[in-house]
Amino acid sequence: MSHTHDIPGMLDAMAAQLRALIEQRHLHNPVMVGIHTGGVWIAAQLHRRLGLTDRPGMLDISFYRDDFTRIGINPVVHTSELKFSIDDRHIILVDDVLHTGRTIRAALNELFDYGRPASILLAVLIDRSGRELPIEANAVGQRIELAERDHIKLTGPDPLALEIKHGT
Repeated sequence: MSHTHDIPGMLDAMAAQLRALIEQRHLHNPVMVGIHTGGVWIAAQLHRRLGLTDRPGMLDISFYRDDFTRIGINPVVHTSELKFSIDDRHIILVDDVLHTGRTIRAALNELFDYGRPASILLAVLIDRSGRELPIEANAVGQRIELAERDHIKLTGPDPLALEIKHGT
């Protein structure tokens, strides 16, 4: 079942939250990094709204997942693209859905393989229930309570839509 939700409104809210954090923390020239796939789509939208200078980077965390060997499938691995040094940079890490926290942990591990950022802010379109790790987003489009068996997925990139599947 596909839900349109107000994704543009959610993106505007996230951009406003990020703008306030950038100002409060005096973050000079932050760079955006999206997690493949949905996070890349969201990062592109936020990048435009915030008017950042460096092109957004992209992380594919397939090999960094802690369930990589348990998944039992060969994921399609895309190359991570960070066309800038992340050393001493302020990073805005972007994903579509924050659920257990394991994707973000994997993304942080990969980011630190590229260098040592000055700081990292986390922006997610959807913050859903079911956290397994102590990871919290700094900017959130919408918080949603879902049953453990339910799934929410961003489809896109044009148009962006949220798909909720209820488990049985």
